[in-house]
Amino acid sequence: MRRVRYESRGGPLFVEETPVPEPGPGELLVRAEAIGVTLPVVRKVTEAAEPGPLGGEIAGEVTAVGEGVTRFDTGDRVTGLCVGHGYADFALLHEAMASPVPAGARAVDAVALVRSGLVALGALAAARPEPGETALVTAAASGVGHLAVQLARTRGAGRVVGAVSDPAKTDFVRGLGADHVVTYGDDSWGAPVDYALDAVGGELLTPALGALAPGGRLVAYSSGGGTVRAYDLLVGAKSVIGFQMARIARGKPELYERWREELWRLFAAGELHPVVHGEFALTDAAKAHAEIEARANRGKVVLIP
Repeated sequence: MRRVRYESRGGPLFVEETPVPEPGPGELLVRAEAIGVTLPVVRKVTEAAEPGPLGGEIAGEVTAVGEGVTRFDTGDRVTGLCVGHGYADFALLHEAMASPVPAGARAVDAVALVRSGLVALGALAAARPEPGETALVTAAASGVGHLAVQLARTRGAGRVVGAVSDPAKTDFVRGLGADHVVTYGDDSWGAPVDYALDAVGGELLTPALGALAPGGRLVAYSSGGGTVRAYDLLVGAKSVIGFQMARIARGKPELYERWREELWRLFAAGELHPVVHGEFALTDAAKAHAEIEARANRGKVVLIP
């Protein structure tokens, strides 16, 4: 089978031939139909000191199961987060991280919806939104952000503001349901909001915090780091909440499953529309990464083996 790897920080990515892996205890072997590309994995290639497997969301057909697997069998179509080598024709997926793909749903819909949707839904839940409150979503055109804009509306937001890196993304974000779209360099982000979902971090934390009304909540779920001044929290009685999806998956599996079911329900009802920005061949993984690095994507970037 083919597998994408890199051997040093910054790449380059290359395709190698390697044997199809055997599933271990609790694992599924999945023939990948679609593979989601994420910013954390792109950053891993450009920033990690030591090279490692390229993981991420995968969706496809189960071709073999390991000892102890009870929820799935060969022939089932599943999606989930692969923590090992995910950029491949076949990948190993732990049963606990897998969920069924409903009949009629495409693999690209699954990788665009489930993992990114779980992060968006989890960050939104961490903000504890009240009906009628106003929301700010940074990276609003990203794989997670474009779903967060829609989910904020389904959770009763009275006004949704999307923040983007490029004004060329304005129409796309408005089409998702945002009332107002700002770019990161704007002098003002408009009227204050009650909560903000930040997927960018770094220097953007300061303006995101400044966009909050007194008592507002900033949910930080970015891998981009950054710091905030305690005084900026104190003066407006604001708070910063850190959110990590892995903590929910490991510690609250029943909540994790409930969120997955909600995402598919909203998708089936036509209330949540995952957008696929581009479908790239496995051999074009470097081009897919370049789209993410350039912040050019509007929705999810997907590899199609």
